[in-house]
Order: sequence, then C-alpha cells, then structure tokens
Amino acid sequence: QVQLVESGGGLVQTGGSLRLSCAASGRTFSRYAMGWFRQAPGKEREFVAGISAGGGTSYADSVKGRFTISRDNAKNTVYLRMSSLKPEDTAVYYCAAKFLVHTDLDSLYDYWGQGTQVTVSS
Repeated sequence: QVQLVESGGGLVQTGGSLRLSCAASGRTFSRYAMGWFRQAPGKEREFVAGISAGGGTSYADSVKGRFTISRDNAKNTVYLRMSSLKPEDTAVYYCAAKFLVHTDLDSLYDYWGQGTQVTVSS
C-alpha cells in the first residue's frame, strides 16, 4: 500500500512559478513510477508529467519546457516544478503511483493523492 500526499499548490500570477511536492509512504518508493495529472473544472483529468523508477521522464506537450518533474528517493518525494504559469494551467493537480514504468494513462495507476489546487490569475 502506498499513500500519497500532495502539497505546494496555491494562487500565483501569470508567469509565476510553483513547486508541487508529493510525499509517499512505504519503503519501496524507488521501485514506483510517479505521475502528475491535473483536472480543471468541467474537463477530464489529463496527464502532465511522469517519471519512471529508472528516472526516465515524459511531459504533456502543453507543459514541455515549462514544467520539470523530479524525484528524491531518499525523501520518498516527487516534485513538479512549474514555471511560466498560464491561466490554463489552473486545475487540481494529483500525483499517482504505479510500479516501475510511468504512463500517460491514468487508469493504469494504482495509488492517488488527494490533490492540490493550483490557480493562475491573469
């Protein structure tokens, strides 16, 4: 069982930056792939970024060059550094975990956090 707790959301102006954190419980964090997803009001949940247990990463086209995902296995934590934020980045951001290799398909993730709100004002 893996429990995930996100933090770091908030209100930021267009062009600003935020760093989201997702702290995981358990002793096998290093064997899990982690994903960040987001859901805006009235929209479906969408993939943002993912990092595999081996460190490979991928990003949605909409955030490439602006967001960076990273992990610290010693701290059982995955991060999402967001810069050059836009109003369309406003959403609830969720982290998720699955074994070994990340994917952009949310249905394949086994564990989810409760989400953290990010609001970008224009």
